[in-house]
Order: sequence, then C-alpha cells, then structure tokens
Amino acid sequence: MKAQRLVWGETLADLAASDDRVIVLDGDLATSTRADIVAEKVPNAFIEVGIAEQNLVGMAFGLSTVGYRPWLSTFGVFLTHRALDQIRMHVSQTKAPVRIAGAYSGLLNGSSGKTHQDIEDLAIMRAMPNMTVLAPADEFEAEAIFRWAAEWDGPLYVRVARDAVEPVFDEGYEFSLGTPRLIANGTDVTLISTGVQTSRVRETVRLLAEQGVSAKLIHLPTLKPLDVDALLDLIGDADEVITVEEHSRIGGLGGLIAEVLAERGTTRVQRIGLEDRWSESAPNDFLLDKYGLSPERVAEAVLATQRATVE
Repeated sequence: MKAQRLVWGETLADLAASDDRVIVLDGDLATSTRADIVAEKVPNAFIEVGIAEQNLVGMAFGLSTVGYRPWLSTFGVFLTHRALDQIRMHVSQTKAPVRIAGAYSGLLNGSSGKTHQDIEDLAIMRAMPNMTVLAPADEFEAEAIFRWAAEWDGPLYVRVARDAVEPVFDEGYEFSLGTPRLIANGTDVTLISTGVQTSRVRETVRLLAEQGVSAKLIHLPTLKPLDVDALLDLIGDADEVITVEEHSRIGGLGGLIAEVLAERGTTRVQRIGLEDRWSESAPNDFLLDKYGLSPERVAEAVLATQRATVE
C-alpha cells in the first residue's frame, strides 16, 4: 500500500521533469504533502510561498495566465476555507487551470486537531461554478487522476488522503471523468461511496456477505461533473441506496445522490457520514469508529436498515 500524498509527490515530480508548465506552489507543508519530492527532484518546478494561502492562490492564478499549469500544495482546510475568496475570484470565476490538491482531507487529521480537519470541502467545492471535484479511492486511482489532471484545462479540486488504504484498483486502472465505478455487485442493498472511504466500504461488503446480505458497491471518483445516466444505470431499480462518506452528511456525496434521485423520484437515500457537528482530535481508528465510518459500524448501520425494511 502507498499513501496518496506520496503518490502525489512522486507523480508531480515525474510530470514536472517532462513538462515545463507543471509547477507546485507550497504553503509551508511540503514534508507533509510530499511536495518536498518535487523540490528535491525538480527544484525549478517548486515555489515555497510559506504560510500565506491567499497569496498561494493569487500566485498560481498569475502563473496560469502565462502558460503554467500550477498545483497548490497544503492542507485542504487551508484552501477551502482560508483561501476560499481567492479561489472563488481568481480561479473559479476566471476558469483558470489551477489544480487544488487538498492534502490531509477528511476526518483523519486528528493528530493536528479539529481545526485542521476538513469535513466540509466537498460541499464547498461542489457548489463552486466551473470547479471539477475529484476524490480517488486509492493509490492507483490517485495517480491516474493526477496524470489526467495535468492536461485538464480548468479549475480542479482533488482530495488527497494522508494515510494509505487497501487498494481498490490495480496498476491497469484508467480514469474517466464523471464515470461511476461498480466495485461489487449485489442484490440486497446498494451502497455508494467516494474517496478512500470506498476502500473501507468494500470491507463492509465482505462483512455483510458473512451475514447473508448481498451488497452492491458503487464508487464515485468524480463528484462534479457526474455522468448521471451511468450512475442511474448502475443503481437500476433499487428502492433505496445508502451513501457513505468521510465528510459531513450535508452537501457532499449524500447531498449529490439525493439531488440526483429526487429528480428520479423513486429511490430513497440514506446518508452515512458526519452529523451536523464539528469533529475532534483522536487516533484514526477511534474517529472512524465513533463517527460510524469503520467497516464494522457501516455494516451495523446497513443491517439495521435491512431489519427495519423487513419489519
């Protein structure tokens, strides 16, 4: 297993070595985001801006106007919150080809405290006009997305997880913008997940099978734009779907699926994610378990839904 942040650093260094347009701007967190790999291997493609996230975005926009394809390197929370006005004005409204890599995204940055956890990023960026929003499941999908994004001609936000997860895909994976992926086929319940949470939900599928429940699992690497027709084809005639996300239940994956299916009018949506509250500082496994996102807690929630349906 390899962490997405390490894949990001290695892939960006490789891209920068062969493409002079690729440049990484860092917010004093290069050793955490692994932008330090770019600084070491391709120093001319690395700019250390320091703890000045608004300037980070402004500089990236300026560089994009003269032909560069800049990537932003810092924790996601500093980009989607502290530098949001600059992203809105300089990147989103101008459609600038700036790639926003939200490192340490989601719940699992507990060692840094709840101020550094970003459980609202997908909702914020999904609502931003012109913004492409991506959340890879594992190291292989992450690399494919980073390489695809090098040629994307517009604003882009991608979640980059800190810690490695069990791979969902393999080295032959090819990314297709907007396309949902069928991870497991089942007949009793339909689960939809995104980002590294998909790796955990795949384990949930195994746990459910041990309980005699056959689960379908759909992974969404793209939250915007989404191929709605392809998603509906995968959902089929399911009466209910359950979304699972390492994010607030408000406005992220669950919100997206609820919006899509509300227009369809026949499928109920149950959303598993963080309730309307702030998270807290704690070890990863504790946080996943407390907030109902570990494979075991997700399985319990699904089984409870199954029992309620039968009753």
